[in-house]
Amino acid sequence: MSSLITLSFTPSSSCHQPFTAWPKLLRAAAILSMGIVLVATAPAQSSSSSSSSSSSNPAQESTSAPPRIAQPEAAGASVTLETSEPLFDIAVGLNVCGYDADLAGSSPVRLAIRNEINSVLTTSADARNSRDALCAYVRSHTLADSRLNLAQYISLALYLSQPPELSPTVDETQLPPDSTQVVNILPLLRKFATDINLHTIWIEHRPQYEALLRIVHDPLTRMVLNTDIYLHVPVSSYDGRRFLVLLEPMLAPSATNARVYGSDYIVVASPAGDPLGAVHMDEIRHTYLHYEIEPLVYSRGTAIKRLVPLLKSVQDAPLDFAYKSDISALLTECLIKAVEIHTMDVGIPKPQKPEANASRAAFGKYSDAMGAYERHAETVRQQHVDLTMRQGWVLTAYFYEKLGQMERDGVGLKDDIGEMVYGMDVDREAHRDKQIEFLAQGTSEVVTRVPRQLSGLELAEMKLLKGDVDGASAIAKSVLADPQRDHAQAHYILARVDLMQRQPGAAITDFQETLKSSKDPRTLAWSHIYLGRLYDVMPDRDKALAEYQAALAVRDSQPDTKAAAESGLKQPFAAPGQQHQADSDEDAPIDPSGKAEKDAYRPPPPSK
Repeated sequence: MSSLITLSFTPSSSCHQPFTAWPKLLRAAAILSMGIVLVATAPAQSSSSSSSSSSSNPAQESTSAPPRIAQPEAAGASVTLETSEPLFDIAVGLNVCGYDADLAGSSPVRLAIRNEINSVLTTSADARNSRDALCAYVRSHTLADSRLNLAQYISLALYLSQPPELSPTVDETQLPPDSTQVVNILPLLRKFATDINLHTIWIEHRPQYEALLRIVHDPLTRMVLNTDIYLHVPVSSYDGRRFLVLLEPMLAPSATNARVYGSDYIVVASPAGDPLGAVHMDEIRHTYLHYEIEPLVYSRGTAIKRLVPLLKSVQDAPLDFAYKSDISALLTECLIKAVEIHTMDVGIPKPQKPEANASRAAFGKYSDAMGAYERHAETVRQQHVDLTMRQGWVLTAYFYEKLGQMERDGVGLKDDIGEMVYGMDVDREAHRDKQIEFLAQGTSEVVTRVPRQLSGLELAEMKLLKGDVDGASAIAKSVLADPQRDHAQAHYILARVDLMQRQPGAAITDFQETLKSSKDPRTLAWSHIYLGRLYDVMPDRDKALAEYQAALAVRDSQPDTKAAAESGLKQPFAAPGQQHQADSDEDAPIDPSGKAEKDAYRPPPPSK
């Protein structure tokens, strides 16, 4: 079969030139039977982030209008390499006002443009006046964190129409939060751009911009293709999703800004001067892995709920709060890091396989060399796994092992990710996590996430997970007061609060109320399991057996549910603190400290 790989190459919003990748890579794709076509998609909704600012949670859908970024044509590509004149205007304004970050390492075009603007400023009083007004605004809105300071302007630039209008393409209430802090720069920027004749400067230097795009195009295409080959994930045709790399040489090449706008994954990068056109491809690839992997993870949201208890393991880790409160975000990042470790440069070249007609001795030497290479590579990779785990990415080792098995089986991530998620032994991973000694400081994430604001019963579940039984109870009771809300789930939360407060009678009542109206298989199954355990503790073995049987009959299909119900059928449940009590001590309270009992009655993940 033949395989077509195209990358939309767009020096401006009005110019789209498709390029075809190399025959060698095409053959590699064909071997894997992957007909890959990168096709343009429309921009989607947005919320901003950067390498040090934040991005939206893919599980959330924004209602804001799409960002207007280098308008793609209908027959363009879902993976595109472009420039943006509004971003250029913003970047020039910052340079004029003292933004000199990494100037020595920048592409020569940056200094050339700065010199040209300085020449105009020496001859135009109007240009100097508008520059001074612009710079006064920039100085008064400077943030202490230089990366966040830059990110707010990039967020704004991605929502601007083409010059000379330079107006937000959405209502101000729909702009990314950080950009609203600097939106009033626009009248000053428009005046400066007019007085300095900035559009003419943009047109004059377009050939240099296009030359940089051509330099970046081939390594970017190789990265995309090699990543998809490893994951066995063919890029689909138009599906409303887009991966966009914007080059802007007027920014510092040392900083890469990555952000997720709904289903648009955008990287803003600046090419270096030495070697000319070099970008941080590892950070671009990290964002591309988010683009490929996040839809696979977030489509299994129900299965991932059972992993919520693992968040307890990372509360003391050097991670952003987003990863301590969102199991899907944590899982995604750990899986991405495992992929990166499997495909990392291990520091020595891989032996080249002899030609088919080579001697047996040559193949023997190759086999020995490959064995030595694999041992060295595995040692290096395991060191990175251990370091990543200590940085707080506690599922990296699990996914590293699973990806190794995926490679040996010759299957793709799309086919294997279900087993990775459903088959995870939560207790085993939690035990492994307890052995980790976290580092004092972690690493900054390329795509930093803004935690989704929990509300209602989801917030109650999080409070329950953290041991805030009063807060969880208050929310659940407020839900019960509203006849239009989910009473079954509210009773389920209250029942587990009752357990933690050692009120078995109230817990039985709330679990029974849950069973009357819940339609969620997991909630139903675990309500029966909890009731079975309560009846075992009473003891009333016959009622307990009936509840365990009922839990199995619900067919929740998740392994921890089945294991808990079958364990209850095999032998009566004994709460911690009661297993070795003497018969004469029957009236003593179960586990007076309450801690072990809370662990035994650990709530399963919430249901929506």
